[in-house]
Amino acid sequence: MINLFCTQKLIAKLPVNEGVISACSDAKLTDLSTPNTHPLSDWHANLLTIQRRNCVLLMHNQTRFPVFIIGLTKPDFAKLDFLFADSFMNTLLKVGATNQQLQKAASLLGPLTIAKANNRSVQGTMNQMKGDIEYQLWFDQINIMDCSPYRTAAWLAERPCMVKGQKDCIWPIKEMLALLS
Repeated sequence: MINLFCTQKLIAKLPVNEGVISACSDAKLTDLSTPNTHPLSDWHANLLTIQRRNCVLLMHNQTRFPVFIIGLTKPDFAKLDFLFADSFMNTLLKVGATNQQLQKAASLLGPLTIAKANNRSVQGTMNQMKGDIEYQLWFDQINIMDCSPYRTAAWLAERPCMVKGQKDCIWPIKEMLALLS
């Protein structure tokens, strides 16, 4: 089970029923106050509007590893769990994950459980990444729909991130691959 802490804007778009996306019938509601034990359990997500398109930026709480989904329409929000798993695995491929790391990631993926965002440090990092995406699109004069979401997420993961309470910065690619090893 993946705990997805969403912003209010994203929760308003999701077809959520008791904390679970309606299209995901096999999902079970968990108590999000107790930490989940597996390494991929906690993510934050934010709905971004870039060039009048709905995009979702997801970020792993511990490693700050981003996943980027572009051009969502209303029916796409109902299958966010599938889109997340697909984007996450393809982003791992882009950053050079080994077959063993990919298999471990696939085994840890599960249905999404939705809750309200609670970590402002992660939200701040997501806002910085949103600014980086917007600047890159403006600088290269690219349409958001012409971008590869997997390559964009890999590009965002190549930079250091600060984590509240830690002195040193972390590198999302290095941290995620170490987590999956």
